[in-house]
Amino acid sequence: MRILIVEDEKRLADALGEILKEAKYTVDISYDGESGYDNAASGIYDGIVLDIMLPKKNGLDIVRDLRKADHIATPVLLLTARDSVDDRVKGLDSGADDYLTKPFAPQELLARIRAMTRRQGEVVLDELSFGDLTLNLSGHSLHCGSKEVRLGLKEFDIMRMLLTAPKTILPKEELLIKIWGTESDAEDNNVEVYISFLRKKLFYLGSRVEITTVRRVGYYLTDTAENS
Repeated sequence: MRILIVEDEKRLADALGEILKEAKYTVDISYDGESGYDNAASGIYDGIVLDIMLPKKNGLDIVRDLRKADHIATPVLLLTARDSVDDRVKGLDSGADDYLTKPFAPQELLARIRAMTRRQGEVVLDELSFGDLTLNLSGHSLHCGSKEVRLGLKEFDIMRMLLTAPKTILPKEELLIKIWGTESDAEDNNVEVYISFLRKKLFYLGSRVEITTVRRVGYYLTDTAENS
């Protein structure tokens, strides 16, 4: 899952980034409202952690423009030092999904992010399955029968995306943007390397599920038992 942090206090932004990375999120950071808005408007994020008081464009304006002008429904958690009822109401009325007052505990931040992404349709179950294959979402492990293998972060993100809609082609471009980010120099061969890693792990597990390539387009999952 990819989260965007928009926070102009660099030390705080970087600390939040580390907290989320330790919780297995993929994180991008913007240090001002203008670049934060541009990134958020791309629609590639599963959630946005957004400070209200920002240079160039404030957080409330960012949320309003995302909702009204860009029709972006990405869940937004607002961060602010203001804790009055009026401030909270303004934040929520702007289109934000939740509101967290500084200072806060890392555990509460993570809980709020989990809650708001679930409300937006994020899978609530602890696993995704297709054929004889099961991905444990909390343990980052892939299972087939009695066999289990741990996945690296990018392997996990790719497999999660494939298993979310197993028979739908997942474009390479979408994988590059969602997993490596818009600022990355990653290319198609980076995706191909991780697809190769996953295929080796599927072979090790003895799974009948295969990753099928649609040349120059992307990938989808096939249960070979359905074709036999």
